[in-house]
Amino acid sequence: MTLLPTATARQTRHAVGDLLRPRRLLALAAVLTLVAGTVAGLVVPRVIGHLVDLVLSGHGAGAVTWPVVLVAGLGLLQALFEGVGQALVARLGERSLAELREQVVERALAVPARTVEEGGTGDLVSRVSTDVADVAEAVRSALPQLVTAALTIGLTLVGLLALDWRLALAALVAAPVQAGAARWYLRRSTPIYARQRIAAGRRTQQLLESVDGAATVRAFGLSETHLAAVTARSQEAVDIDLEANRTATRFFGRLNLAEYLGLTAILVVGFLLVRADAATVGAIAAAALYFHRLFDPINGLLGLLGTAQEATAGLARLVGVTLLESPAEQLDDRASGGPPTIGTDIDVDAVSFAYDDRDVLHDVSLTVRPGALVALVGASGAGKTTLAAIVAGTHLPRTGSVTIGGRTVGSLGPVALRRTVVQVTQEVHVFAGPLADDLRLAAPEATDADLRAALAAVGADWAGALPNGLDTVVGEGGHRLTAGQAQQLAFARLLLVDPPVAVLDEATADAGSAGARVLDRVAATVLEGRTALVVAHRLTQAAAADLVVVLDHGRVAEVGSHDDLVAGGGAYARLWKAWSALR
Repeated sequence: MTLLPTATARQTRHAVGDLLRPRRLLALAAVLTLVAGTVAGLVVPRVIGHLVDLVLSGHGAGAVTWPVVLVAGLGLLQALFEGVGQALVARLGERSLAELREQVVERALAVPARTVEEGGTGDLVSRVSTDVADVAEAVRSALPQLVTAALTIGLTLVGLLALDWRLALAALVAAPVQAGAARWYLRRSTPIYARQRIAAGRRTQQLLESVDGAATVRAFGLSETHLAAVTARSQEAVDIDLEANRTATRFFGRLNLAEYLGLTAILVVGFLLVRADAATVGAIAAAALYFHRLFDPINGLLGLLGTAQEATAGLARLVGVTLLESPAEQLDDRASGGPPTIGTDIDVDAVSFAYDDRDVLHDVSLTVRPGALVALVGASGAGKTTLAAIVAGTHLPRTGSVTIGGRTVGSLGPVALRRTVVQVTQEVHVFAGPLADDLRLAAPEATDADLRAALAAVGADWAGALPNGLDTVVGEGGHRLTAGQAQQLAFARLLLVDPPVAVLDEATADAGSAGARVLDRVAATVLEGRTALVVAHRLTQAAAADLVVVLDHGRVAEVGSHDDLVAGGGAYARLWKAWSALR
């Protein structure tokens, strides 16, 4: 598999900057509010130190009343500002993440299907599920803490330095241990989290393959093989998770050591300063509180490195999806304000294709004139579906080329490709939601009248009987459509796109005998006036075609009209004879 791209650190930073730029005012408000809360909190240790000196000097209860009230007031202000500030940071992060999610989904739907299929659907699924969840969790919890911790550390160091430079210097004893721990952790955790994401994608891909192909797996007795594969992928992910946990545990142990060293240094230096009458006990108490206040956010900041690493790895994978479109595709689709207008003749020139180094097409050549209906016929595994997918742009040939109207399919951008050629297969997905929304996936600007006209054209009379008409929820959790109805829905989408070229890959195979005849008539209506390539699963479809192409082991065995091939007495004639005997 060729996994979907992962953005570089520079690309990720650039993407984050683009997300934050329109929200500059919200970001500024969040930072200023958090600064106000941090400043309020910085005053508290100084006031407490003053209280200590007042008590030690023998002042009465009246002398400490207002300082205590001030501490309480500052505490409330700090809580208020930090609460509001963290809420603003969370809002900033959530809005940015929502836009990123939209970009990822938009790009995943826009790129050619071959791009996603080459990496395996599990890779994309893990990105839009696991990676989004990790980034979302970081945005909700880690991001506000990270911003608050960074501000607290910077401003508290300033307060400690203003108190006494020698106490600030003592606090720095912990810094080398903390820096060393962070460097050690980052050096080990970064590749671990990267491998963790890849392993999660592989595990998801294997699960999808095994579950989706469960019937085939059981039929061929491959249950043990697939179970072993799932176990291996799962164990790989578990081993990496355990490695990440062990690394984090050792990291936190180093942070605890830094805390003990720093606090000890503060107390020792404070004792010496008090004994030399260079500082008061209250000042040392304030310094200890400052250090404790300093160390908590440092520990929190360093402790969030793991979460940040996971989120950063996930963010890079999400941004990678948004970068899928190449500059060539952008130019092709947008230079003239829309997809180019091209002809509808198809030329397949010496096309070869392989799956995992297993050749399935060998030097296949074929010419289809504009408006012609061509049927692909052959035994299972002959290469019919692969050839149809290459013409539709789902796959790119290993060698050779496919052109539509003189333009190679690979050079067409996603928008131009979808408006030029639409593929309908026997695997039709009904999206959960109103029927109108499902249809408008093909034509977002279509009116209700357009939708009803498309449904009527494909014989979907059942749509008019739905309880809420076009607003009826279909799919998972709604009105379940039969296989035939789902296929009619797919044909209606094709009509709404109105492409000049259509590819049908056994699009009526899942319907029963009676339903298949209905769908064949619908298909004939839908294909009228278009150049069409049909993978025939019934030879009656081939008999109605302008041209029949017989494939055998990935090669073109025969080409001609139905009548000519039957009269020729070759492979197609034998297939037709056997088919006729079974009817």
